[in-house]
Amino acid sequence: MAAYIFRRLLLVIPTLWAIITINFFIIQVAPGGPVEQAIAQIQGQANGTMERFTGGGQEVAPANEAKSTGYKGSRGLDPEVVESIKKQFGFDKPILERYTDMLKNYVTFHFGESLFRGGNVIDLIKDRLPVSISLGLWSTLIIYFVSIPLGITKAIHHGSRFDVWSSALVIVGYAIPGFLFAIILIILFASGNYFDWFPLRGLVSDNFAQMTWYQKIGDYFWHMALPIVAMVIGGFATLSMLTKNSFLDEINKQYVVTARAKGLDEGAILYKHVFRNAMLIIIAGFPAAFISIFFTGSMLIEVMFSLDGIGLLGFEATIQRDYPLVFSSLYIMTLLGLILSIISDLTYMWVDPRIDFEAR
Repeated sequence: MAAYIFRRLLLVIPTLWAIITINFFIIQVAPGGPVEQAIAQIQGQANGTMERFTGGGQEVAPANEAKSTGYKGSRGLDPEVVESIKKQFGFDKPILERYTDMLKNYVTFHFGESLFRGGNVIDLIKDRLPVSISLGLWSTLIIYFVSIPLGITKAIHHGSRFDVWSSALVIVGYAIPGFLFAIILIILFASGNYFDWFPLRGLVSDNFAQMTWYQKIGDYFWHMALPIVAMVIGGFATLSMLTKNSFLDEINKQYVVTARAKGLDEGAILYKHVFRNAMLIIIAGFPAAFISIFFTGSMLIEVMFSLDGIGLLGFEATIQRDYPLVFSSLYIMTLLGLILSIISDLTYMWVDPRIDFEAR
């Protein structure tokens, strides 16, 4: 077991390096980088100033026909200004030198400063972790706690009216996009048009610090109710049907028929024998399910409910070409994903001792 874990941890290093390297060179050569955005912003401010002085109706000639700087749109700016901007964002160095510096810093988990937000990257991520953890954790737990009993019940009553109607409901929920359901929830319960039961924005209230501990818990879940409901609405179908099919597959196996022939209680057969075998793939997939909801499923929900989480932070960093923030988020998410994949394999081995990845 220890040797297998050690080998998997060693594989994390080249995998992480390959992902970071490929994304680094793709993003670096893409147009619209931070230097170009800073130049465009400066030119926009300068043009706005000139338009105020000229009345906005005359063509303004460039103040200075500068030499080419390698950046489109830099015409009219002093080359020294452009070089200062490049130095400010670290683009005065060759691309290979920037790449080497990034790898050295990431080995020691030093992610530098954000280019546009004026703060340490780790601090920015830490500030937004509570939102993403709240959405990911509670959504995953609710989906599992509802879908697993539902799938077991559907398997026991396979073909019944309950099975048919519950399947129809979860499929309808799966077909509704989370952001569309969020709009419906906002209109009905948070906008004041129908009911004004829930807050529309934020993770907690403004007076959260003055509340007692039980009031803080209530206020937290009061703010999280609608976003979590919007996220879980489409998550029941896949897991409940997977649970149902896993149980049906186990129920029809020979050992279950033999146990019934020996006169064992149906509950003992179902929960002592079938449950452990049927839940193998479901339990082992929990880490991957959590990381997928944690990092990929919350951006639109965060935008609609004004929740400043990691999803929204990563999206804005990508739009602004905030490279330290983009690469650090990618680095952390990739590292967590690789570690959780190892945990998933270990969970398989824990649930079913017959599985031995080390022997393979």
